Amino acid sequence: MQLSFRWYGDTDPVTLDKIKQIPAMKHIVSAIYDVPVGEVWSKERIDNLKASVEKEGLSLTVIESLPVHESIKLGDADRDYYIANYKESLKNLADAGIKTVCYNFMPVFDWTRTDLEHELEDSSTALLYDHDFIQKIDPVTTNLNLPGWDESYTKEQMAALIEKYRQISEEDLWENLRYFLDEVLPVAIQHDVDLTIHPDDPPWSLFGIPRIIKGRESYQRLLSINDAKNNGICFCTGSLGCLEENDLPALIREFGDHIHFVHMRNIKRLDNHSFVETAHPSDFGSIDMKEVVRALKDINYQKTIRPDHGRMIWGETGKAGYGLFDRALGASYINGLIEGVE
Repeated sequence: MQLSFRWYGDTDPVTLDKIKQIPAMKHIVSAIYDVPVGEVWSKERIDNLKASVEKEGLSLTVIESLPVHESIKLGDADRDYYIANYKESLKNLADAGIKTVCYNFMPVFDWTRTDLEHELEDSSTALLYDHDFIQKIDPVTTNLNLPGWDESYTKEQMAALIEKYRQISEEDLWENLRYFLDEVLPVAIQHDVDLTIHPDDPPWSLFGIPRIIKGRESYQRLLSINDAKNNGICFCTGSLGCLEENDLPALIREFGDHIHFVHMRNIKRLDNHSFVETAHPSDFGSIDMKEVVRALKDINYQKTIRPDHGRMIWGETGKAGYGLFDRALGASYINGLIEGVE
């Protein structure tokens, strides 16, 4: 298992020279964040990103993420244009030697939380999702913006996009994912790129908008589209762990041949689909992290694993969930688990 760390580029307050001081840290997960969604990532921009990472003695191993344009998810008339651009970006990444690409198929909203600074018992702060609060609001009629929402849209554009999604079903969204994969997987296979789909976060419908990547049945259906190894899974313990019925070690053992990227984080399930993110060790949340790593050992997982969202501790400020200190503690904890099971 290869330890990695997410880095948000030159504007990230968590700098590469700090990341490389984490024991056993060799790999970086990043992306090009200022290219508009749907446009081609040029070879020059990819090479520049890779060079900036390698200059610090680290390796750019995973792209997280190469975003999928909403027109593709909606099945709009212009989706072929954006799919062609996606293929070109995949080819350019492969030419640069980057062979793992994470993406998601979540409509409109990426990860959704209601509080970025929920105070825990130890006075650290963490991300919280309050399902009861979500149930009481409608993003079309409210002026509230929640964490994870794409702020590049105006209020009117966001409302129109949500209304379009409310007209399609989960079956429609699955069909649009199938169309996308039928087009891009041949390119990924040709260039030996592993596409890894991130589970929905949280893994259930929000605001009357469908979501489809939730657990075992979702992965079975994903692989029924194409069972090539390149049709892969980003196994996120936090997202999948929100649903108690998701047996994470069992999922790893069942779908291990298609797991090419792992996010390790812990969450504590609360009442009625609510949850709060916690410190990484098992005792602090609802996920048995040791059993997750043991399952990864059982499938002989040799690819990239990274600590995911962390708390803000010791007075650190910065991008919520992506500070240095607690993610570094998480990385060290993961190191210990790996050494233990091996």
